[in-house]
Parts: sequence; structure tokens; C-alpha cells
Amino acid sequence: MKKRYVLLDRDGTINEEIGYVLRPDELRLIPGALGALAELQGLGLGLVVVTNQSPVGRGMISAAELDAIHDRLRELLAEGGVTLDRIEVCPHRPDEGCRCRKPGTLMVERAVRALAFDPREAWIVGDHAADMGLGRAVGARTILLRTGHGLEELERAGADADEVVDDLAAAAALIRSEALAAEVDA
Repeated sequence: MKKRYVLLDRDGTINEEIGYVLRPDELRLIPGALGALAELQGLGLGLVVVTNQSPVGRGMISAAELDAIHDRLRELLAEGGVTLDRIEVCPHRPDEGCRCRKPGTLMVERAVRALAFDPREAWIVGDHAADMGLGRAVGARTILLRTGHGLEELERAGADADEVVDDLAAAAALIRSEALAAEVDA
């Protein structure tokens, strides 16, 4: 059986939503996120971050500065023994019409090529309707979090998600139960 993956939004899902994270010291994990990611990794699941980062395209930060922010994310996660398999980024502005900006599928396509997994066997976890749209487009199971922009998304558009949960810890518990049930059925 091939390894299964959890594809995660970054801002408002793993780290606190503050608007744009422009410096490494601005990135702070949401309470409980590290433990949730450790639990998922402990189940043998791979972890991939898929994140729209328009501050690069807007000229607010450089690609190197974004790399430094992601280095900080990796450092914070490593404190809990968590390693990301990959970080996929869309650096474009929303008006550029690229294929990588969520709900476009190019970030997932790149991760699939690099890691050889079936996105239909994956979970997509995030706090935006665009995350759920990405999940629908690639056939993944979708989980909307109420952290970050999740509550606004529910109120505004009732984001089309398979499940809606409070936070990443609740998503990890749900994924655990689904992954264990799939093992029993296999």
C-alpha cells in the first residue's frame, strides 16, 4: 500500500493567522498544531504544506525571505519531532491567473510527482473555501478548520467540505479514525 498524505494549508491552519507573515519571527504555531502533526506523522502519514503566498508576487517579500519563513516553520515543527515531506508554494498574486494558486491544482500535481502518491487517498486540511475547492478538484477528502478564516468562510459561503472541525487537533483525530478504519477494511 502506498503512503497516504495530509495536504495542509499553512496560515490559519498550522500557524496563527496574522495577515501576511513577512518575517520568520512572526510565524507562531497555533496551540495544539504541533501535537496534531506529530500524531499524523506517527500514523505513518506524510505531511505536505500547500500554501498561497502572494506577498512574493506583490513584492512584499522575496523568495529567499519566504524560504527563511519556511525554515522557521521547519524548526518549530522539529521541536516536536515533526518533519514535513514537502512545502509547495504559489508565489503569485490572485490576478495572475496561474495554475498553482488554490483552488488550482498545480501545487498538488508537483507534490504527487515528487512523492508518488494518489491524491484521491489524501486529506486536504485548511481554513479557506479555496482549500476545499482544491480538495474537490484532486479528489481528496476535505476538512475545513474553524481556525484562521474558517468561521468567516462558513458564514460567507458555507465552504463545501466533507467535514468541519474546530482545529488541527480535531482534524488529526478524525483522520486517525478514518485511517485506522481503512486499515481494518484493507
